[in-house]
Amino acid sequence: MPKVIIRKDENFDNAFRRFNRKVQRAGILSDIKKNRYFEKPSDKKRRELNATLRKLKRNQRYNR
Repeated sequence: MPKVIIRKDENFDNAFRRFNRKVQRAGILSDIKKNRYFEKPSDKKRRELNATLRKLKRNQRYNR
């Protein structure tokens, strides 16, 4: 869990922004959203395969 120590003469808003940045970089929110609902293994495999195919198509498009 990311921690933020409030500095001397620092207001709450700045500390809260630093905390949000640390949480985003750690990937905590995206992990929570991803695991919010159960996903069948076959659906997960299909989603990952589609993501890989999209990346390959995008890379081929830009590498021409």
